[in-house]
Amino acid sequence: MGALSIRQVRKTFGPVEILKGIDIEVEAGEFLILVGASGCGKSTLLSMIAGLDVPTHGSIHIGERDVTHLPPRERDIAMVFQSYALYPNMTVAQNIAFGLEMRGVPRAERASAVDRVAQMLQISHLLDRKPGQLSGGQRQRVAMGRALARDPKLFLFDEPLSNLDAKLRVEMRAEIKRLHQRTRTTTVYVTHDQVEAMTLGDRIAVMKDGRVEQLGTPDDIYSRPATRFVAEFIGSPAMNLVAAQRQPGGLAASGVPLALTPAQHGQLAASQVEAGFTYGVRPEDLALVAPGTAGALPGQLAMLEPTGPETYAVVDTPLGTWTARVPGKVAQGVGEPVALSWSPGGCHLFGADDRRVA
Repeated sequence: MGALSIRQVRKTFGPVEILKGIDIEVEAGEFLILVGASGCGKSTLLSMIAGLDVPTHGSIHIGERDVTHLPPRERDIAMVFQSYALYPNMTVAQNIAFGLEMRGVPRAERASAVDRVAQMLQISHLLDRKPGQLSGGQRQRVAMGRALARDPKLFLFDEPLSNLDAKLRVEMRAEIKRLHQRTRTTTVYVTHDQVEAMTLGDRIAVMKDGRVEQLGTPDDIYSRPATRFVAEFIGSPAMNLVAAQRQPGGLAASGVPLALTPAQHGQLAASQVEAGFTYGVRPEDLALVAPGTAGALPGQLAMLEPTGPETYAVVDTPLGTWTARVPGKVAQGVGEPVALSWSPGGCHLFGADDRRVA
């Protein structure tokens, strides 16, 4: 049994089923990300792990204990919220120590815990201030400090960086990763931000409509998305997708032959799917080449989005509008003819049920 076991968890509100049978095992010391669009059920699942809500069906174990119906105070967890949830009339030191005080921890131990986490989070100079005197990033550090002071079995983060600006999000993301590397406390982290998911998680559970679409390492999720939804949701810009049909010897889209590796040809031949394929290529697997290049997809440059080290080139093609992510600057101008080429090894193939074929 892992540090956290979620077994066939379902949740209904009246006739509406929010979670539809979630099974996840989290190992000790693991950092698990729950990611998905708004309404997918990730925060509902976190609330049930925390004890703020109860499953309609299924069970939740923390270690060997069945905590499905236990209140939060009996679960040995610590939670960091999006809203910080700090007491405005207390100093930073009092906020960090408050949970320990409520549990009857002696004053000397509380002071030691406050000092330990303040040094870890580099907020020792803020201990006498109140939340209203702090920046957003400092408040989030205090909220994390309150959780760290507990030394719990399980950390729960509910979109903790959503209220921060872009620069602070990057800084706090790195801070959270460093903290986990130091403490190795089992962590479940909810976010809708795929960058947070890919950079923080040991494993990622991509959720959609109350189900886990795919559970795997960041590399698994990115390199071999199990469904079309995962392929579209993870990655920026999103994967280029086009409807494809069988043809003698392979696949085509709107009469344009589509490249496949020998292994993919074999998987396609063995597949029971006869129609309704979706063929995908990630933007970074595309290259801009000269018009007329053999085997390349012709098109016209519709838009350029320079980001500094690379450029997003939006190209109108016979298969629709595709985006290529290319290094450096693009020599061609908007409106000029170009072509797109890619290695067959960089393509992804999904069936009519949107499940991965190859």
